[in-house]
Amino acid sequence: MGFLGVTMLWVKAAHVIFVIFLMAGLFMMPRFFVYHHQCAVGSDEDRVWIEREDRLRKIILNPSIILVWILGLMLAFNGDYWREGWFHAKFLLVLLLSGYHGWLIGYFKKLKRGLRPLTEKQLRMLNEVPGVAAAAIVILVVVRPF
Repeated sequence: MGFLGVTMLWVKAAHVIFVIFLMAGLFMMPRFFVYHHQCAVGSDEDRVWIEREDRLRKIILNPSIILVWILGLMLAFNGDYWREGWFHAKFLLVLLLSGYHGWLIGYFKKLKRGLRPLTEKQLRMLNEVPGVAAAAIVILVVVRPF
């Protein structure tokens, strides 16, 4: 059972719960950006979108990613998955999703400064990243193909 003992299933459940919260935030933020792009820089609506995005970041995204990492590492050490091929692939995808999270926060800061470097279409395309990554991660964890 590893060092977590009988709490392992509770840790796993918490990990899944916070992954769901994180994924919800990773889907929501780019959609917020699309709507944010549609308003004038410096307008009242612009300030409302900045506030919404900031709350999403502070209340859902950042706490979720921290808990996902802590709980996930606990599970990885408990199960000694570090030598498993499926885990290496999953870990790489988690690192990429974490980088995507960081990019979203950086883009939020640009919007807050009045910058709009991407088009709405590009933002809509980026909204697909977490879905594809989540599907691959679930397959790796459940099927463990290698």
